[in-house]
Amino acid sequence: MHTITAIEPQLKNPRRVNIYLDGEFGIGIARILAAWLQVGQQITDDKLTALEAEDKFETLKQKSLHFMGYRPRSCKEVRRNLLSHGAEEKLVEDVIQYHQKAGLLDDRKFAQGWVENRNSFRQRSKAMLRNELRLKGIQEDIIQSVLDENVDEDALALAAARKQARRYASMDWNEFRQKMGGFLARRGFSYSTLSPVLFQVWSEIQAVGSGRTTEIEEKEDE
Repeated sequence: MHTITAIEPQLKNPRRVNIYLDGEFGIGIARILAAWLQVGQQITDDKLTALEAEDKFETLKQKSLHFMGYRPRSCKEVRRNLLSHGAEEKLVEDVIQYHQKAGLLDDRKFAQGWVENRNSFRQRSKAMLRNELRLKGIQEDIIQSVLDENVDEDALALAAARKQARRYASMDWNEFRQKMGGFLARRGFSYSTLSPVLFQVWSEIQAVGSGRTTEIEEKEDE
């Protein structure tokens, strides 16, 4: 048994405290874990060992929350980040499971959010989205399900082309086809998908030039 003789905030990190046992420094732990401790309390070696384990978990949990605070993360991203700081693999898995149970880490929600963001701001093909999600460590069954539910390649290719239409509006057909086709191809759209889009958007551009109301004008007014 040991007697707690002092509990003092750490100078460099007030979120942590130093616990003194029998007049000497014992351990440093997160302040939240020391909430139930008090000077004069008796504490066993087993309890000290448990406190140290809880502190490691709490420290790693806070690191992961900080990392997750910048933007949504996949489990793989969090795991890779924590391991890069030298954390024990078993402890990393415990932290990830904790966040999963709390609903803070969910690869399906991450994938849905990723695809929805791309669909809204930077349209691209299913193949390209699939590769991006694979790099994030999302499982294939989740990827397939999310893509099936959220991706209409024809509509996305058309939306992407319409966003670029003003930039290419002064070009002749051959240059337009080359520039717009290359743009859509870089977004991962196949020839069979982009080819009809080229004709449709070209027709809309020509209609705008002749003064007729088109879908492009309607989109710009929304």
